[in-house]
Amino acid sequence: MEIYETKLPGCYELQPKVFKDHRGTFVKTFHEEVFKKYQLNINFAEEYYSFSHQNVFRGLHFQMPPKDHTKMVYCVQGEVIDAVVDLRVGSPTYGKCETFSLTAEKANIIYIPPGFAHGFYVLSETAIMMYKVSTVYSPEQDTGIHWNSVGVVWPIPNPIVSKRDNEFVALSDFNSPFVY
Repeated sequence: MEIYETKLPGCYELQPKVFKDHRGTFVKTFHEEVFKKYQLNINFAEEYYSFSHQNVFRGLHFQMPPKDHTKMVYCVQGEVIDAVVDLRVGSPTYGKCETFSLTAEKANIIYIPPGFAHGFYVLSETAIMMYKVSTVYSPEQDTGIHWNSVGVVWPIPNPIVSKRDNEFVALSDFNSPFVY
């Protein structure tokens, strides 16, 4: 597994080895020794997935302290534009967003530490996204910032977004509890 630094300190793009043969593909998405070597969190409490249709945007989500968490995300079917926003006050990249192309074919993974918002836009007909998180889901601490307030130009101006995600505050109006 290769681990690449991103523009956002603490956020990494992981590239596992993809083994292909006449049967299909095999990918190892987690290896404790590799994660320890790079001082990445190895304690995950929940894992889940979402199935979404083309032009859907989910996010930009995160959990507030004390239930904030590390998140690993990857696409096992289809293709998405994945977005990560630094919400840590005092960070040299506070308020900055980086996007990644996640595909089942490439099998790349985004490692997102606490203090970041996350979301994705579906490019393919459908997409299945896997999430591994270090804390259990907490409805009281689960929130987000508005998907269109971070300066990313999405493929279409009006993606399919949930009512809840459309009602999140803009990044400029968010009072962040996260500290770098």
